[in-house]
Amino acid sequence: MNARFGRKRTGVLRVTALMALAASILPGPASAATARKTVSGDHWGVITRNTIGSPVAALRSGPFGPIGVPGPQAGPPYGEGSLGLEVADRSTSLSPAAEKASFGNEVDFYGNRVLGLDRVGFHVFQTAENVSYGGAANMPNLTFEINPNLAAAPGTTYASMVWTPGPSPVVGRWSSYLDATTTGSWHLTGSAGTATGCTLSTPCSFAGLKAALNDGGAEPTAYSVAVVKGRDYMWIGAVDGLRINRTVYDFEADGVRARRIG
Repeated sequence: MNARFGRKRTGVLRVTALMALAASILPGPASAATARKTVSGDHWGVITRNTIGSPVAALRSGPFGPIGVPGPQAGPPYGEGSLGLEVADRSTSLSPAAEKASFGNEVDFYGNRVLGLDRVGFHVFQTAENVSYGGAANMPNLTFEINPNLAAAPGTTYASMVWTPGPSPVVGRWSSYLDATTTGSWHLTGSAGTATGCTLSTPCSFAGLKAALNDGGAEPTAYSVAVVKGRDYMWIGAVDGLRINRTVYDFEADGVRARRIG
């Protein structure tokens, strides 16, 4: 595992509180007594060049509920906030007409080793309405912009590496942690997808994607990380607890808190 992937780069994170977290567990709801927090609000936000139309991608309080849903699944898995996403399907003059929302970080992951990624996933607030708009697979995705550095495509210096989650196990409430290393599928865009065989139409597992990227060329490196929705079906929901290796990114209304694990 590459310890730098998903960790702070020099001068980026401002430490605001230190609390211990047991290193033996995967991410889940964390209390103030078990979490060690840092606040990183400077470099997270809407990635304008990757946003189409006028979708909403904003840090918010909640969502809580819905009515009649008690217990932990009624509120965000971390803190009291989340990343809210609202994307329309027929609202632009483009083809397709759907919007695209991209909320991420173009600074802190730049240059990190893609093959060092070994833990990744998030929690999602899915609704029955979203399923009615586009089916159970109507979900946000996670996109890493990378330099694939493939021996099979030496002239290709850019690709999107996309995790498409499977259906949420629950609707109308917060899901458990969706593990991108064992669920859903991965693909690469453009020439990198063609060279590796990990395309949108023929996606790979997480292990298969990493093996395909490790083809003897220079090691692939990251440009950015983003939670993305579009361009397909209308979707209104939220994401929280984005995990990247030993860090969980807790989306709160007042900023993004990075919770170190171990």
